[in-house]
Amino acid sequence: MKIAVIALTTASLLLAGCSMTLPVRGQVQKSDETFTGIATGYLDGGGNLAIVSNKGATCKGNFVYVSRRDGEGVFTCDDCRTGPFHFVSTGTRGTGYGDLGGQRFTFTFGKE
Repeated sequence: MKIAVIALTTASLLLAGCSMTLPVRGQVQKSDETFTGIATGYLDGGGNLAIVSNKGATCKGNFVYVSRRDGEGVFTCDDCRTGPFHFVSTGTRGTGYGDLGGQRFTFTFGKE
């Protein structure tokens, strides 16, 4: 009985820690367009990002880790821009770049 209680408690703690949400900040290069938002990563190796541009566009994307530290995904924005992105993560912060509607963008995520 005691082992079952310990196992249930451990499982509950693991489920509670199944995701991590971090702030995202970035900029479209050669432009005054900036964006902020959040990135949420899950223990299964996937996640999603949601950002809002200072020009009013909202963009969302899903990503997957392709190695322990590297991930990739695709953004889709409500102004019809779309494009791939790549990032490198330490687990709690990282940097990335991508293409959004033919324009290069860079971003950082996590706590500074």
